[in-house]
Amino acid sequence: MITLDFQKLGGLIPAIVQDYQTHDVLMLAFMNEEAWKLTLSTGKATYYSRSRNTLWIKGETSGNVQRVREIRIDCDNDTVLLKVEQIGGAACHTGHRSCFYQKITDSGIEIMGTPVFDPKEVYR
Repeated sequence: MITLDFQKLGGLIPAIVQDYQTHDVLMLAFMNEEAWKLTLSTGKATYYSRSRNTLWIKGETSGNVQRVREIRIDCDNDTVLLKVEQIGGAACHTGHRSCFYQKITDSGIEIMGTPVFDPKEVYR
């Protein structure tokens, strides 16, 4: 098995998350070694929340689970790319399909798409 370099960023590695069918980039999160091992053993995307200092399984609260279909590691062994099946339609806590829904244009910011769910209703 590959050994990831968790020490480069103080115990965390970036995890880029992509829809395995559409190839849309859904989000960026971080993993510590425990989140990495849980992701491998369960097949469910598990991350480390820097703001809450705890593990979180994607979709545990919202129901918008990410089933891991493929994992790729970058050349420095310090970043992972998770290709996932996004169940529930939204990867972003704002209710959007992707966290990257804000497009910079010459006239400002254009919001791409509409939220799949209302975060006020989901995160009570």
